[in-house]
Amino acid sequence: MTDTSPTTSPNPRSPAGAARALRRDRRRSALVAIPLVTAGLLGAVALPAGAATAGQRATAGHLTPDSLTCRGEGIDPAAKLHHRTETFIKAPLSTVWKLHTDVEGWPSWQASVTGMKRLDPGPLRAGSRFRWTIPAPATPTTPATTLVITSTVQQIKQNSCVRWTGPAIGEGLRIDRGVHVWNFVKVKGGVLVRTEESWTGDQIEADPDTAIRYLAPGLDAWLADLRTAAEARRNT
Repeated sequence: MTDTSPTTSPNPRSPAGAARALRRDRRRSALVAIPLVTAGLLGAVALPAGAATAGQRATAGHLTPDSLTCRGEGIDPAAKLHHRTETFIKAPLSTVWKLHTDVEGWPSWQASVTGMKRLDPGPLRAGSRFRWTIPAPATPTTPATTLVITSTVQQIKQNSCVRWTGPAIGEGLRIDRGVHVWNFVKVKGGVLVRTEESWTGDQIEADPDTAIRYLAPGLDAWLADLRTAAEARRNT
């Protein structure tokens, strides 16, 4: 990607200047983020700054008793592959929630989301469906491809949690079912965002230890993008 910003620097203190600066930073970071991110679907890499390490787990094995839930439902308890992470965001809960649940706006702040389409109208609710695309980097066993993900919201609670499920399919790569849970907790100074996802499918389960190394970093990068976007809106 090429930075096509004007050569005259905008005033960073103005809302317009801050917005242009954020877009420049996002374009620069996309070159780094896209190979690492499969948006929570697809190496050891450093965690993004600000991501919490306590309680974080990328696992090819059994679930822990404290797995996240939304309205009593969590990730797939039989899944061999799952990852959990969290971050603190210095922004109002309403801002974070709106960014996250306005799925049609994801491409504007998530470097890895290249396409998004709602499959039904209205606010996000149980039963809502959306289809989105992300680049998936090559792994030792799969080629680089574009994943098409069709997600269905199963549970949602305003300003509290959301859980969706669905497959991710690309040329040479298939994840039969992902289950993704998000929790949002208002705390002093901002919001604690926790997320956990499980993945199932014969292809990725054939070598779970390798698969998790490529799956887990997407969640960490997603949280980093959400934090950057929410905190930028707080300051405009």
